[in-house]
Parts: sequence; C-alpha cells; structure tokens
Amino acid sequence: MTRLLRDNLREWADEVKVPHDLADRALRRRARRPVGMGALATVLAVGLVAAIAVAVAGLRGTLPGPDSARPASGITLPARPSPAPTDVRADTEHSPPATLVAAGRMAMSAYYTISREQPSGNLQPFRRVWSLYDPRTGGYEQTSWGWVDAAPGLQVAAVLDGDLVSRRLGILDMNSRQILKWFDLEHPVGSVTWSPDGTRVLATAYSSSPDVLEGKGDQASVIRDSPRTGYYIVDVEAGTTDYHELPPMADGMGDEKIFNMNARQDLGWSLDGSLLWAPTSTMPDRVFYTLDGEPAEWPEGDRYVDYTGISATSPDGRLVLGDDGLPTRITDAATHEIAGRQRVLQLHAWADDDDVIALGCAGTCENEFNNGMVLVSVDGERTTQLTRNRDTNADGAWRWVLTPR
Repeated sequence: MTRLLRDNLREWADEVKVPHDLADRALRRRARRPVGMGALATVLAVGLVAAIAVAVAGLRGTLPGPDSARPASGITLPARPSPAPTDVRADTEHSPPATLVAAGRMAMSAYYTISREQPSGNLQPFRRVWSLYDPRTGGYEQTSWGWVDAAPGLQVAAVLDGDLVSRRLGILDMNSRQILKWFDLEHPVGSVTWSPDGTRVLATAYSSSPDVLEGKGDQASVIRDSPRTGYYIVDVEAGTTDYHELPPMADGMGDEKIFNMNARQDLGWSLDGSLLWAPTSTMPDRVFYTLDGEPAEWPEGDRYVDYTGISATSPDGRLVLGDDGLPTRITDAATHEIAGRQRVLQLHAWADDDDVIALGCAGTCENEFNNGMVLVSVDGERTTQLTRNRDTNADGAWRWVLTPR
C-alpha cells in the first residue's frame, strides 16, 4: 500500500512538486509522526494565507446552541515531570521497539501499523493499529483505540473509542490505564491532538472515515473528496467541548491556488497553541485559523518541520532544521548559513540544542526504505542508532509518534 500511495499521490513538495516519500508521510501521524506513511492527508500550505482566506470565506462558522459550548465536569490532569527526563534510551534489538525510545526532550510515545479492512465494492478501508507507551513496564502496549495521542509529559493520552469515525473521546491515565473522563460528541471525529501545554485536545470531525482507498490492487489510490466537517476544542480540565464548522479545502480539480487532494485533512495547533492550522497540497505547507475558525496570518517567527506541529527551530533559537534529503542540512536562523550537514533522510525533531532525532538509513543508504530512528549531531559527526532499521515499504511496517517528555 505504501508503494501505490506513493505512485498515485506524490504530494507535499516544493511548489506543486511532490516528494518521493509521500506515502511515508501520508499515513504518518501527527508529530511528524514517524517515518513512513504518516497522516494520510496531511499535505499542507502556508504563505498564501490571504488567498485561502478568500477561498474559504463563508465556508465556516460556529454552530449555535448546545454544540457550541457544552459544559461538563472536568478533571484535574496530573502534573508533568519536572524536570523532564533528558536521557537517551534506545532499543535496536526489537522491531518495533519493546522498550521506551527517547532522546533529550522528545520520546517515542506511540507507534502504529496499518491494517487493511474488508473491501466494500471499489473501496478499500484501512485503519491504524496503535501501541502506546506504558510507564508501568517501560515498554509499549497494543491498544484497541481508533486513534491515540499522548499529551506532553507522557502522563495522559487522548483516545478515540472504537473504529473511526468516533463519537466518544476519552482521557486515559497512562500509568493506571484507566479512563479519567469520557466526552460524548455530537459530531464524529477521526483524529485527536493535544495542545502544546497539554490542557486541550483538538479533534477533527468527519462525516465518515477519511481512511479509504479507491480502486483495487496496485491501482488503488486515496479518495479526493474529504468528509471533514469541522473540529472540536476540548478543554479537559474545564470539561467543555466547543465545536466549529470547517469544511474541507477544494481537491485541486479546479483553478484554486491552494487546495488539498486528500480525504484526511486533520487540523493541528500552532507552536504556542493560540492558533490552528490546516494542511494543504501546495507550498507553503499550511494555512492558519483562529481558534474560532477565522483565517489568520502565519505566526511571525514560527518555523515548522514540514507537515507537522513540531518546531524546526532549536530550543535556544539559533538553528533551523532543513528539508528532507540525503544529506540534510541545518542552517543558522539569523544568517541562513549552513551550520552542518547530516547523512540522514529526514530531520524530525530537536532533542536538544546540539542533537536532532532523524530518519537514518541502513548502510550506505542504497535503499531509502530500509531505515530507522537515529540521533544525529548538528555537524553530522555523531550518529546514534535509536531503533532497529526496518523496511517501511513492507506491509505491517510500524510508524513512530514523537511527543515532548
């Protein structure tokens, strides 16, 4: 499925070109969410915010009545570890890892595999099978949830009950494995992601599952018509769910300058949690909205790892992660001069001011699909293997999710 998605979609590239690893990104989740096929549908766009504001004007609005702000009893979230751990933890013996993988400020909070469902006519549904970090064992536990996202600090996770799309969002205590709170939703949702401060959950709503291929065998491709209807902002401690309409972008078949060719069009948070962004299939890679769904300008100074909500700027503000490639490069934020080149495929997240969690490749990189997570220094001189290499082009390949510790 990875190969056929890559052949049929080839999205996310400079201008309107598409990168070679579309399928890897297409089913990737949210936090650059691992290598491989990440969030099928997250192809994004940015500096054209003014254009998209016109394109989607009148398409969105806040629903009145009980959907707009539904009160409920909240919960007290556990405190994040302080100070957060910064040690390096690797598991290069097992694939997927059997024990926690982490480096500096980031950890692999979860991973998932893709499972094909029973075909229905010309449609081929698929789903993610999630495994979530278990602090009790120090490893990962396979779950039955339709979607999983761990909050910063790895103390709680947001989960969707049953198959996607789901009308039930739960807050899971990762230590006790007990649900602290269920939120029943009027509109079914297909993904969840925590705000940067770990207090709110953004859930993207769909009228039906966006995870469907059309066609058979190697000719199958993702459907273009997105069933996205809007989104919820769930304030976990206040116990409220606030719903807003936000129809999908155009599918690129017209003359729109900004569009999204994917059925899955999950929303994300800005780096400070004050805005939301929506993915596109054009470059730049995203457009922004206020929390109420109104078009907004790109946050000044914010730089993102492509197609994710992770900052491309180092914690000390000095350096910026570059685009995918072999080798990759890191530049000086002020001068734009190259600070270092790294023999890896993708730069995923800053572990600290001097080291980056990246997608490395086996041997001399003769096969880009034989890869794994590595920790690489800015100058490229130090590389530490964090996970065992695996064939991301094979059925059943696992994809990681990174979360701040």
